[in-house]
Amino acid sequence: LDLKEIVFVIQSQSSSFHAKRAEGYREELLQQARSLEQNLPPVLLIHEVTENEGDWSILPLLPHLSASYGRNSSWIFFFEEETNLNIGKLLQILRRFDKDKLWFSVIAMHRVEANLISHFSHCKALVMILLPRKRGWWTLILKFINEKLANKVKDEPLKSDFTIDLKHEIALYIWDNGKGPSLTPVQELCTEEEGSPRADNCATTVNTYLPYCGDPVKKEDIFIAVKTCKKFHKERVPVVKKTWEKHAALIEYYSDYADSSIPTIDLGVPNTERGHCGKTFAILKRFVSKSAPKTNWLLIVDDDTLISIPRLQKLLSCYNPSEPICLGERYGYGLGLGGYSYITGGGGMVFSRVAVARLLGSGCQCYSNDAPDDMVLGMCFNAMGVPVTHSPLFHQARPEDYAKDFLAHQVPISFHKHWNIDPVSVFHKWLAEDQGDRPAETVLRGTRQEL
Repeated sequence: LDLKEIVFVIQSQSSSFHAKRAEGYREELLQQARSLEQNLPPVLLIHEVTENEGDWSILPLLPHLSASYGRNSSWIFFFEEETNLNIGKLLQILRRFDKDKLWFSVIAMHRVEANLISHFSHCKALVMILLPRKRGWWTLILKFINEKLANKVKDEPLKSDFTIDLKHEIALYIWDNGKGPSLTPVQELCTEEEGSPRADNCATTVNTYLPYCGDPVKKEDIFIAVKTCKKFHKERVPVVKKTWEKHAALIEYYSDYADSSIPTIDLGVPNTERGHCGKTFAILKRFVSKSAPKTNWLLIVDDDTLISIPRLQKLLSCYNPSEPICLGERYGYGLGLGGYSYITGGGGMVFSRVAVARLLGSGCQCYSNDAPDDMVLGMCFNAMGVPVTHSPLFHQARPEDYAKDFLAHQVPISFHKHWNIDPVSVFHKWLAEDQGDRPAETVLRGTRQEL
């Protein structure tokens, strides 16, 4: 097996931070190839390969990869920015397998749990299959892509319009209700942390997702808008005040009722049971007006969002506020049919001032007050040609709604929903500054640390 038979695809993003990070990783991989005295393999960055922003969801990208690399390559290897790869060990692994068989492998597997975050979680059939963990890498054999997947993607769109849990949904699509190949576990493809004693035999390891980019953004440069309503003033707002409000320098609560004890601001938009688009756009307009302090960053959260402001300050130091940044947990809608990506609101939505100004200047607006604000924003940014930036550190749901392996290597920034939990205890377990934080200088290594 020669390295030129493997196509490496880094799941990169177009913001300057992620693009530079991915470029450094590409050079690191090519340097490994040179040291092995091998032919240099193709190392692709998704944001460079295609102009279709939705190709981060992988499946729409497969026909292009099949047409471009199907003749001369045997394997295609997808991995995230946080994956560390030992190419020499990877070659040893792949030589064990027959590339002429129609199969694909993933980093590790676990049975689907009933509370796994996914819009498929209600489906009883899922307990019969094995699915990849949410972090790390996965690989497809190009013979399988050429003969099966490329045409299937063209002829059979995804059954769901939404892309929420990427690897989960790809696994289901390939499994095809039992008609497709099973997933193949490979022990040496690990989710162990880089430098861990248990990682000695691993071809892949992972880093934490909280990068180090210098001094944290000052908390005075983050304006925080909390969306609430009268019926939750006594139930949810006190949780914010008991947990993360003390870390905020600039925070306002927006409601349908002006309550001086909090205090809240009535934006003149009636409360809606869902959507809240009217309220969110009113917040955006207030942010760029003289009524709000002038900051580089705007954070919009729900009143039942739990968030670590100090960790957000560290993360935002990696991003250039002069760019139109829309940051959070990314979902997709209709990506196989020219749809759009959006930041799901519950986990928190972060915007640079430039992004908000461009959005409001574009004339894009809500079609109704109760329209889904996060999806409308996604449509607006997509129409403007501004891609959203994904961070898996923001979470739309509670910690128990995620597989343990997904959270094991994270320093999370947010969780959402108070349902059936003690939110104060959850905050102190997962998001308090003395829980789970690591020396930032140890997070990145090699080329990727020089940002």
